[in-house]
Amino acid sequence: MALTLDQVSPGERAAAAPRSERLELLVNGARCANCLAKIEGELRRTPGVTDARLNLTTSKLAVTAKPGGPDIVEVIELLKRLGYPAAPFDPSEALDAEAREGRRLALALGVAAFGAGNVMMFAVPVWAGLFGQELDASTRSVFYWFSALVATPCAVFAGMPFFTSAWRSLKKGKANMDVPISIGVILTLCISYTELIQGGAHAYFDAAVTLIFLLLIGRYLDHQLRQRARGAARDLLRLQTPLVRVIDAEGLEHAIATRDASVGDLIAIAPGDRIALDGLIETGEGEIDNSVITGETRPLHVAPGDTIRAGALNLSHRLVLRVAAKAEDSALAAISRLMEAGAQSRSAYVRLADKAAAIYVPVVHAAAALTFFGAWALGLSPREALIRAVVVLIVTCPCALGLAVPAVQITASGRLFRRGILVKSGAALERLAEVDHVVFDKTGVITEGRPRLLGAPPRLVLQAAVLARASRHPLAKALAAEAGPGPTAQVAEEIAGQGIEGIINGRRARLGRAEFVGAHNADPSETELWFGFVDDVKVRFRFEEAVRGDAAATIKSLLERGLTVEILSGDAEGAVRRAAEAAGITQWRARLTPFEKAEAIETLKAAGRKVLMVGDGLNDAAALAKAHASMAPGAAVDASQNAADLVWMGEGLGAVALTIEVARSARRLALENFAFSALYNVVAMPAAMFGLVNPLVAAVAMSGSSLVVTLNALRMNLAGRP
Repeated sequence: MALTLDQVSPGERAAAAPRSERLELLVNGARCANCLAKIEGELRRTPGVTDARLNLTTSKLAVTAKPGGPDIVEVIELLKRLGYPAAPFDPSEALDAEAREGRRLALALGVAAFGAGNVMMFAVPVWAGLFGQELDASTRSVFYWFSALVATPCAVFAGMPFFTSAWRSLKKGKANMDVPISIGVILTLCISYTELIQGGAHAYFDAAVTLIFLLLIGRYLDHQLRQRARGAARDLLRLQTPLVRVIDAEGLEHAIATRDASVGDLIAIAPGDRIALDGLIETGEGEIDNSVITGETRPLHVAPGDTIRAGALNLSHRLVLRVAAKAEDSALAAISRLMEAGAQSRSAYVRLADKAAAIYVPVVHAAAALTFFGAWALGLSPREALIRAVVVLIVTCPCALGLAVPAVQITASGRLFRRGILVKSGAALERLAEVDHVVFDKTGVITEGRPRLLGAPPRLVLQAAVLARASRHPLAKALAAEAGPGPTAQVAEEIAGQGIEGIINGRRARLGRAEFVGAHNADPSETELWFGFVDDVKVRFRFEEAVRGDAAATIKSLLERGLTVEILSGDAEGAVRRAAEAAGITQWRARLTPFEKAEAIETLKAAGRKVLMVGDGLNDAAALAKAHASMAPGAAVDASQNAADLVWMGEGLGAVALTIEVARSARRLALENFAFSALYNVVAMPAAMFGLVNPLVAAVAMSGSSLVVTLNALRMNLAGRP
């Protein structure tokens, strides 16, 4: 059911509902769906708590408690016992925490990169010495000590994000994905020091710090993805101006914070101001630009009694609005919540690499333990048995598995970047490869988004342009642009919601609505302006938005790939129908609100469809966040660009078909990499368990497997290179 403000207002619903306390907290350390389920489940089982919702994207936890239920201190203590430090939610503190996390990961990544690069200066000579070069035991020992001096502090410092997370989890009797990572790094360093002290020939300081470096790349990219998702909702809410002018009982105006305005307050909206709150017009009439909310390209005439939404722009006269909903209950806030919900469900997407890693962890560690005890039982010394177990861990290190997808994603992203397509998330390519249904917005996507005058006599265009240049109306601007530079009517008056009247060569003329000009055969399904002199013939100027030049070819290409296509638009039926026919699209819906667009996406998802949403307006932002994958043009509003997974530059639609083709190729190569990684481990693990592989060969094999998957990913650039 679509959300609406035309029924019971949020204020009335809140007044009728039982009183409850809402607690908002900022939670640290929650990264996956398991964390979300654990936190929400434990809180909902707590007496006095009626609901708990954690947003992984914003790290914001909302807890609803009954009167007399747990207070915020008790909830924080509960979260602390679960291993998730929390604090009262403060938007500025949330931004600071986000920035601190980004700086911490960036610093750790930089230290790991420094360590991985510099330790190779000492590891490579050792490798060369083992292949017949002059390198005695004492020289090798010196190089290993230098490796230890570089790798150990770098590995300890850069590994802290994993070590601290693993320790918190183990203290609670749990084991997250950071536990095996930490064990592997620490054990590798310990074995390396044991070999070094005992004068052994093999140490693996380079492997420890390099493993952390590769893992931190993924962790940092995940942080950046979450930051963009948070930015989408923030960009949207920036349209809610921080201050509104409230009219008091004596008729005086004074500014207050938007969040402090109450239902029933009267606020003044000056021409050119953006409307900050939902409400009903008390006095004044004029035209508003509602395109950011509905997608409707024509300005909307409003009068007393009409409902207007937050985010609309007042184009003409002063309006007095009676507030119908507080800032947090406005249409903009509702769209923002839809975007957050869509981003959160997106975070729950389980990648193939995660599934493979989940199988890898218990199998490999069980195999290493079995190898150690089995070798010891068969008569090997504890030292030899431990080295054999470590070989199992090294040779089956998930580096190749970890690179299987990122290597392909980086290559695919680079290829798309050269074509002006920016990929904001590697996971987006995975989802894009799965889509089977494409939804387009009309205005600014299928069409160019600019009204264009249809064939009219140049003489009449030049006459009407004299008045059009004095107007702010988008259609008047298009008419003036068609006429080019010229004179402007000096005596002109714009009538709110009707048009403009002025003097041209001593004669009174009007430009605007049919009834205002004096015409009687208007067509409400058309986008039009009327012009005429008083007591003279009236002329109609028709406008349309030009369909993008490659729209039809792009739609044909998508249909040939087995995809279905439709248009969801907030514009009028006639305009949507013409655009659909010109582009070759048979399915379309018009006059949809942002909520109805998001609901349509949800309905398609419930039917099992994998939807790609392509939109550019603020009214598309919620649908973009809800879709399985999403794209926006470079000319889109900031909120839509942030909500979208991919953004393309340029005027054409061909980027949509190209991106789907590249995404499908990337999926194929990623699956090939997974298959190779699985085959490699099937062969390498038994060989290591039976002592057929020494630590050096294990390290070389591990590196070689990573090289193979990387080279396979580069095949994308060799075939069909753009």
